[in-house]
Amino acid sequence: MSENFGRSQQVTKTAVVGPHGVVSAQHRVAAEIGAAVLAGGGDCIDAAVATSFAIGVLEPWMSGIGGVGTMVVYRARENRYETISFGGESPAGLDPRDYPLAAAGTADGLFPWRRVEGDRNLHGPGSIAVPGVVAGLGEAHRRHGRQPWRDLVRPAAALADEGLLVDWYTTLNIATGAAELRHYPTAAAEFLRDGLPPSVGWGVRDVQRLPRPNYAATLRHIADEGARSFYEGDLARTIADEIAAAGGPLRAADLAGYRVRVTPSLAIPYRGAVVHATPELTAGPTLAQTLKVLSDWTPAPGARAPDAAAYAAYGRALQQAYRQRLSDMGDVDGKRAVGAEHLPPTCTTHFNVVDAEGNMVSVTQTLLGIFGSKFVTPGTGILMNNGIMWFDPEPGRANSLGGGRRCLANYTPAIAQVGPSRRIAVGASGGRRILPAVAQMLSFAIDYGMDLQAAFDTPRIDASEGAILIGDARLAPEVQAALAAEFDFVAVSPLTLPMKFAFPSAVLRDGTTNQGATEIFQPWGDAVAGG
Repeated sequence: MSENFGRSQQVTKTAVVGPHGVVSAQHRVAAEIGAAVLAGGGDCIDAAVATSFAIGVLEPWMSGIGGVGTMVVYRARENRYETISFGGESPAGLDPRDYPLAAAGTADGLFPWRRVEGDRNLHGPGSIAVPGVVAGLGEAHRRHGRQPWRDLVRPAAALADEGLLVDWYTTLNIATGAAELRHYPTAAAEFLRDGLPPSVGWGVRDVQRLPRPNYAATLRHIADEGARSFYEGDLARTIADEIAAAGGPLRAADLAGYRVRVTPSLAIPYRGAVVHATPELTAGPTLAQTLKVLSDWTPAPGARAPDAAAYAAYGRALQQAYRQRLSDMGDVDGKRAVGAEHLPPTCTTHFNVVDAEGNMVSVTQTLLGIFGSKFVTPGTGILMNNGIMWFDPEPGRANSLGGGRRCLANYTPAIAQVGPSRRIAVGASGGRRILPAVAQMLSFAIDYGMDLQAAFDTPRIDASEGAILIGDARLAPEVQAALAAEFDFVAVSPLTLPMKFAFPSAVLRDGTTNQGATEIFQPWGDAVAGG
């Protein structure tokens, strides 16, 4: 898998320290916008709202207001954790008979479901679930925000007016979705040039941008009218009417009826620490299973980094947890916290914020597939999710396709209380690869006492492809040999695409000192201090 890559290259990023708070995100500019909010006295939730709207413009293939997600929140003054879930839901009027199974074959999407005729569940207006991002951000801001909503959303509108800056990473990501984007005229006009991915010239002053004026206007409307304007009123009717006109099942009543779920976090004990994660219909319960199994292993006395035995323990715990997860999870009583999806990668973003008071938030949001449904509502510029792909199109299963059902998801943002005054917020993008990354990052912090610099420089494994265990090619030869002796082991460069490892990011608070860091192989990601 990594034969083309040089073996002598060394890559790292410097963890950022900031007494007034830190934002870590998959795009530096989004982190800067959130950090400016912190510098202006904003709460971590204010910074998260600004970061979320901005990163939806800057990484449009990953997330945006047409997507879904969840967050784990820590409020320092009350010493309280909560989960704000804004996951997708299938439209109430969705009829499984409109998704007939093909005579043969498996879907080309992220999950090995039976193929649906025309891939109606994978892309296009029939693949759209009710979006939750705007509602989730609105509820978080209502509960904890300090700064005016309008001021937090407007920077994203300015970014959309300016346009997405094209560089090699832009071109690479757009190229992965170009074949399907070409079939949807509005999306093609937004992201392609003459039917091809945009590319920038060789000159140092050559600059190309992809402006999105309709999307900018929509963001300004939401800034001025509030979060509910996405779900009720003229904007909501435009969204629903345009999807219906294109043949999708989503209606205005689906938007109007959408509600965020605020619940206590899932508290997972692990070796003296407590990990707070998302309950139900996420990978949070599978993280709990992983850490429960991992608790039977003990790190080598005095070790400051994982050895071969540790990586083997990670592999066993993750594979066992996935075997339990894959059986029967779905939006059915008694089935929301056990099993789940099948093959990565999904297209997701993750960011974290810690503020000067020690409040923290860990946020994951997604369109599901790259560029989601590939369907942009023409009058609004909103790129919609393809959350219907999360459902199994075969009837009679826990996660079978149906109307008014909550979507299943792989994401698992978390905040862990590591010591009396030490806490880490962490999450990742990468579909089923998220859980292995988050579990190992937590182990690095809890079992080995690592700071973020050390944790992000430490190679990881991935156990999301069934019996295969994937290892970072930077692992020591003796570690690779030990893993190969026990597992079906493949060593892969972390530079490969499609990515074979998730992209985590984190913030850590130790006493009154705040740190932030992001995946070192994600070229746009960065942590930025809030003043």
